[in-house]
Amino acid sequence: MDLKSNHASPVLTDPAPINKSRLGIHSGLLPYTQQGASFSSSKYVTIPRKKPAKLDDVRSNGWLDAMKASSPPRKKLIKDVNFEVVSDDADVAYRPWMLKYPSALNTFEQITNYAKNKKIAIFLDYDGTLSPIVDDPDRALMSNDMRSAVRNAAKYFPTAIISGRSRDKVYELVGLTELCYAGSHGMDIMGPLSQQVSDDHPNCVISTDQQVKVKEVNLFQPAREFLPLIDEVFRTLVENTKGIAGVKVENHKFCASVHYRNVDEKNWPIIAQSVHDILKDYPRLRLTHGRKVLEVRPAIDWNKGKAVEFLLESLGLSNRNDVLPIYIGDDRTDEDAFKVMQAFCRGYGILVSSVPKETNAFYSLTNPEQVKVKEVNLFQPAREFLPLIDEVFRTLVENTKGIAGVKVENHKFCASVHYRNVDEKNWPIIAQSVHDILKDYPRLRLTHGRKVLEVRPAIDWNKGKAVEFLLESLGLSNRNDVLPIYIGDDRTDEDAFKVLREGNRGYGILVSSVPKETNAFYSLTNPEQLAAALDYLILDLLPSPDTLIKR
Repeated sequence: MDLKSNHASPVLTDPAPINKSRLGIHSGLLPYTQQGASFSSSKYVTIPRKKPAKLDDVRSNGWLDAMKASSPPRKKLIKDVNFEVVSDDADVAYRPWMLKYPSALNTFEQITNYAKNKKIAIFLDYDGTLSPIVDDPDRALMSNDMRSAVRNAAKYFPTAIISGRSRDKVYELVGLTELCYAGSHGMDIMGPLSQQVSDDHPNCVISTDQQVKVKEVNLFQPAREFLPLIDEVFRTLVENTKGIAGVKVENHKFCASVHYRNVDEKNWPIIAQSVHDILKDYPRLRLTHGRKVLEVRPAIDWNKGKAVEFLLESLGLSNRNDVLPIYIGDDRTDEDAFKVMQAFCRGYGILVSSVPKETNAFYSLTNPEQVKVKEVNLFQPAREFLPLIDEVFRTLVENTKGIAGVKVENHKFCASVHYRNVDEKNWPIIAQSVHDILKDYPRLRLTHGRKVLEVRPAIDWNKGKAVEFLLESLGLSNRNDVLPIYIGDDRTDEDAFKVLREGNRGYGILVSSVPKETNAFYSLTNPEQLAAALDYLILDLLPSPDTLIKR
């Protein structure tokens, strides 16, 4: 099919951004509607067959204005207690904006309360969300901490990356096989495809992919027929802008982008005119913009919001009141996904931005660093003992430093003295030294494990109490459909074994290669057997829906 027209025709573009009032100011957490939006194959893609209506001849000037409007100057940030504000007087609106779009971190408890008894699905943009915005797109790398945070999220929730970059590139940058990936603003999706979705749409294919460890992957590519055209436009853009210092043109497979972040602003009109002139010959492509980037895409009814809907259906999570999708993004292209979250109160959109802007998101984060941070609830019954333990730790280090092989550690709420590598003739010296120190600390007590002495607060708390507390916190205490299993090897684990033995509440498993008295029910010889036991547990229990605990 020849998608290129030989007749000069104006380009179909997105309108330049205008300020629109939010559809509704978020007040509290909105519940799910009883009826979600339905999915149909006709909803997925609509490819226009007619040429677009003639547009104003000054369209390139309009896009120059859009380029400037979408590129606010960087401003110095001042740390505040709850959020960051810009120091420029012109940005005093940031605080009221934060009231309208509150911090997702400050309202984390509200979000988690609403998420109870719901299956969470997470959708993430890449640039500006998982990685910082940088001058060179090739250097927009996510940190190891961020990668770890995303990997951990994917262990518990279906997680997808939806990026304007090519799917191959974003997979290369993220490098996690356990995620779904949608590149080119959702026009190239790799992930699970249900049989019904595959049957309903001809653009679902099974293909091979060299990047992932599996031989075959499921792909959904609603703009597949545009590949030759995008490649042709990409080469033309490269040729026509090669004389402009700082410009960078990228081929994202289903869209071509022209980055002008490093271009002198006086040359922006040249870029706008050049892109506009090229697209006059391609009526079935459209021009969009992001942060200091112009993007050429197929003129089809598809965006990140459509990609979210498609993935929810593919994952079997659409039209369900027990599902809470969360989308986190930072760019104008993410607004389509925010709208999907907002429609029918289906989920939450979270905008990552350090400057106030109109958005369809419910909540906000200031920067990518906040994306990976989550508030955690801490229970520390011995918090008041922290200075005391630190003081004892330093004293123990000083008083045992002359004993070869001794190792003293500060475990925050207890201090331990390891004597595994100490000559046995020196053990009495260690015991006397620890005993002498504790004479001055009546609120501390001494316990022992395997070749270790431990100094702890003298409070009624142990591993057994911790197990009871965690079961209650997880909503799993006093339930007949819950089977807790505790596996440990030390004397300190006996308190947990006792808790599980009492009332036949669960099973304790002792890891030991020597016989010893224990409150455990079962035993394993070594950690290797423990690994095998965990494998058996997963293989034998998880496939059965009846064994999955519904919280």
